[in-house]
Amino acid sequence: MTPVPAEAVKNTKGAAARNKKIQVPGFLASAVSAQVKKGHTRPDLGLIFSEVPAVTSGVFTRNLVKAAPVQIDLGRIVERKGRAVLVNSGNANACTGAAGLRDARKLSLKVSQTLSIPDSQVFLASTGVIGQRLPLPRMMKAVPALAHSLSPDGLPAVAQAIMTTDTFPKLVSEEISVGRKKVRIVGMAKGAGMLHPDMATMLCFVLTDLAVSPALLDRFLRKATDQSFNRITVDGDTSTNDLILVMANGLAGNPVLDQPRTNGARLFSSALDQVLFELARMCVRDGEGATKDITLQVQGARNEEEARILALTVAHSPLVKTALFGQDANWGRILAALGRSGVSFDPERVDIYFDRVQIVKNGISKGPKEEVRAGAVLKKRSLTIRIDLHQGSAETRIYTCDLSLDYVRINADYRT
Repeated sequence: MTPVPAEAVKNTKGAAARNKKIQVPGFLASAVSAQVKKGHTRPDLGLIFSEVPAVTSGVFTRNLVKAAPVQIDLGRIVERKGRAVLVNSGNANACTGAAGLRDARKLSLKVSQTLSIPDSQVFLASTGVIGQRLPLPRMMKAVPALAHSLSPDGLPAVAQAIMTTDTFPKLVSEEISVGRKKVRIVGMAKGAGMLHPDMATMLCFVLTDLAVSPALLDRFLRKATDQSFNRITVDGDTSTNDLILVMANGLAGNPVLDQPRTNGARLFSSALDQVLFELARMCVRDGEGATKDITLQVQGARNEEEARILALTVAHSPLVKTALFGQDANWGRILAALGRSGVSFDPERVDIYFDRVQIVKNGISKGPKEEVRAGAVLKKRSLTIRIDLHQGSAETRIYTCDLSLDYVRINADYRT
């Protein structure tokens, strides 16, 4: 198994805990090479398996064009029960019509027969090139090897197998106590491009041994998604394959959580929020070709929805993003983006800050010295751009990155 870079694993319990094995009781995982892209020999097919039926919740892309695995999962998630996830990189199995659906169902049936579990409890996920059929014979042949190599230590291998243009695997581990029971939560994600807050914006799998009701798990997942993956954007594109799946197998042995206001429920909700937030920020930091990790804060808005629209308009502006890459404190592009957002505001009341450097006051530049100071801020890897409208008390944050020459290069030859 290839070692996982230290920066790819987060654990809020501190550096010592970060070195613990990435495991969740009752979950096994494995990854193999199925040469989904012919000639590529790195692992590209992963399997996650719960030894007992797990309460399962999911959120999926809002893109009208949905890949075959998403279509199948949407039909299965209503049962709120899962045992396995089969995931591949290298091929999205999107825009492949009825044949793509048949391919996905054949893979699902192969997994269910190999593991002796109901087919309806197998979930599927794919990521990669759109419009091409899966290499079904190679993938079907690889399933028994996946099942044979299932291991409690296999989660990092799956995190690597699902990478496409990612530069590192993304894993987060958390441990909480519910009553007198220790509960483990591990999340993994892939995503570096085609990221936009319109549900999940990538692939993400969260595993826990918590005992929780389906309704409460679904409620907490949707809240956590809204506060994390729905607040990031790399390029404004929403994938055909986006999904988040959370599986809770109950093996921690805690009394089943079914009420949101209990102490255990609050602890789990907070931990799930943290896991998804960390994974979402990793995706932004790993944005295709990104050199800047940017927190875009809009405050002083009339309501949160208007603040969100304004922030996203700035975050999606190619002119703003390229200026940030060029370390040019071009605040005029920010104001111009705000002005085309469709939200009404008074331009002569707007203040703009780069970290603590105020570059615009009441819609006017504070002068060349401040622009030089703001330019120095842009030399940093991480920074905050704060926009104050002075029109109300609402605010929001969006997490984004710059747009570099490498982004164009990566996406110009992605299929070749």
